[in-house]
Amino acid sequence: MAHELSLILTLTAGLTSALVLGLLTQKLRLSPIVGYLLAGVIVGPFTPGFVADSHLAEQLAELGVILLMFGVGLHFHLQELLAVRKVAIPGALVQIAMATGLGMLLTSAFGWSWGAGLVFGLAISVASTVVLLRVLSDNGSLHTPSGHVAVGWLIVEDLFTVLVLVLLPVVWNNEAGPRTADTLLSIATALLKLVALCLLSLVAGKRVIPWLLGYVARTRSRELFTLTVLVLALGIAVGSAKLFGASMALGAFLAGMVVGQSHFSARAASEALPMRDAFAVLFFVSVGMLLDPSRLAENLWLVLGTLAIVLVGKSIAAYAVVRFLGYPVVTALVVALALAQIGEFSFILAGLGRRLEILPERASDVLVATSVASITLNPFLMRLLRPLRARLDSAPAEPPENARGTLPEASTRAIVIGYGPVGQTITKLLREHSIRPTIVDLNHDTVAALLAQGVQAVYGDATQAGVLDAAGAQTADSLIFTASGTPPDAVIQNAKALNPALTILARSQYISEAVAARAAGADRVVSAEAEIAFAMTEHLLQRLGATPEQIDLARDRLRAELA
Repeated sequence: MAHELSLILTLTAGLTSALVLGLLTQKLRLSPIVGYLLAGVIVGPFTPGFVADSHLAEQLAELGVILLMFGVGLHFHLQELLAVRKVAIPGALVQIAMATGLGMLLTSAFGWSWGAGLVFGLAISVASTVVLLRVLSDNGSLHTPSGHVAVGWLIVEDLFTVLVLVLLPVVWNNEAGPRTADTLLSIATALLKLVALCLLSLVAGKRVIPWLLGYVARTRSRELFTLTVLVLALGIAVGSAKLFGASMALGAFLAGMVVGQSHFSARAASEALPMRDAFAVLFFVSVGMLLDPSRLAENLWLVLGTLAIVLVGKSIAAYAVVRFLGYPVVTALVVALALAQIGEFSFILAGLGRRLEILPERASDVLVATSVASITLNPFLMRLLRPLRARLDSAPAEPPENARGTLPEASTRAIVIGYGPVGQTITKLLREHSIRPTIVDLNHDTVAALLAQGVQAVYGDATQAGVLDAAGAQTADSLIFTASGTPPDAVIQNAKALNPALTILARSQYISEAVAARAAGADRVVSAEAEIAFAMTEHLLQRLGATPEQIDLARDRLRAELA
């Protein structure tokens, strides 16, 4: 009973404090992650008042790490990396080397061992995926060439960190430090297990997992679909650890990558991963609990030195590589500043370093303080870049040779919600007039057939913002809601939130739904009830001998009354 009460209190206190401080930091136009970390400080053992159970928080955080890594794999797009590989791969490796080297120099000045300095340097070399995507989106850079380079760069960093998480326990043990005699054999064995795990997940999993998700999707049960995705994430994570000796984080990443390459990715992200967000919050809270504010003064110079590496050293390295490879100044600045922060991967890597007894206890204090400071400053730095970007963007620049052909040609795009008879007719008309449609439908067999025909389609519930985002609502020109039996107002609200300039045409079953759809932001609503009334009225007036002008006048008056 006491254990259950402790769990409930830890969950309640952690989430409540995270909510309050997350709202406060959001109001201050900072990243909510800053609030979550500060919430951990408040409920941690080093501040007065309620103290959450750190052991339980750590266990919940482990689940948060698994779901975070599943989400990273789910959004991993190999084509995005390949499109910018000539700058992302060398750039990320140079930046990692620069940050790691500077981290080792800094920590050696404070008497740390070379092993501790190496792990610490690797931890501060990796940017936060959550923060980078949020900052790019808030500044309108996510779907630009600069944003594509930054995202590809981050993918390389993530993959490198996953490899470090796999290899570090192999080459290091708690008792003897770095392994020597059996190092090569241990690495070779670990790599073979890693290859076997990857092949099993990506080859066998690519057949089994989509089949399983398709089977469950046919039940039309949202709960079962959500449960299936969670079982896959947790099951493959645990299996990779128990059967292959790999980290659970790697298993979760591979599971997410397999699901992400199927047409179930959008629905999995929108319906099954809200739980990921909740446990991710607890992960950041648990990290904040490690910070001892009373020791900040003791670690002040180490924190300032680390912050300088993150904000200045990493930025200079990124800017220099991007410019050296011939990209425009604006791209170099966006990439350099967007990556000038640290977050979840830094804590995951540092947590492993602590468990292996490589990092000293004060490393957690330094990393948390640096993360809070860098995440707080990062949005401000990106906002300072806006005036300069406006001046630079006003002068067209020729993209570098190695960047050409990486982006799709611009064209008019429309999103069609629902692929019933109405949706099929509209899609046919759009394609005949050179308007590129993207279909969103909840029938996965329909989506699979469309994809096989080369038609862009997304499987998922359009009332979920994540599904609309996957369909490209942020860059589309229009959205046409044709689904029957579903009120369109929720879809319209989410679509307008993603893209206020989106032109929205909607179909509604009832006149009352049409009113709600117009209030939600639809530009034009066609009501089935109203159209039936129009057709009946027109037929009756024709029978009574009315002229076409009289019929048009009656139709216009009736439309005005029903609008």
